[in-house]
Amino acid sequence: MRQEEALKIVKKQLTDHRYQHTLGVMDTAVELAERFGADVEKARLAAIFHDYAKFRPKEEMKSLILEQNLGEDLLHYGSELWHAPVGAYLVKKEVGIDDEEILEAIRTHTSGRIDMSLLEKVIFLADYIEPGRHFPGVEEVRETAEQDLDEAVKQAIMNTITFLMRRNQLVYPDTLHTYNDIVSQQGGK
Repeated sequence: MRQEEALKIVKKQLTDHRYQHTLGVMDTAVELAERFGADVEKARLAAIFHDYAKFRPKEEMKSLILEQNLGEDLLHYGSELWHAPVGAYLVKKEVGIDDEEILEAIRTHTSGRIDMSLLEKVIFLADYIEPGRHFPGVEEVRETAEQDLDEAVKQAIMNTITFLMRRNQLVYPDTLHTYNDIVSQQGGK
């Protein structure tokens, strides 16, 4: 699918602000893919569609999570996580993208997972560091992303976990597992 066609499809699903975010994620994902050797076209498509379900009604997302077995445990955590697996499902069903690598990158872009692929890391990080993001710690992660993808992903996850803990919010287990997996791969205990 060509970029123009994909953007036209996704624009109908998003607010103007979220569409601008999507353009930033797309550009960042392409840069990261080129830098770290991921498939640039898959990164472009996954980035364009990563927030496809972001503005679907919560009840629709909840129903799809239950009906399609998209991870019922998600319902016990913040609804901000729901659009990722629901988006992967809807991108396949409504848009016709069936490349599992792209769909998995969409599915895991909010939480991460153990054994993330290179493409998944690129989309996860691009969503976190795109130029429109402004919050404590993002500049450090951007700087790290110039050299080390895994370290940047780890920093992003650490920042996210810390943010949630400071607000006394639940941390989705896959996010903790992702952190532990990266630390373990880096030789940590």
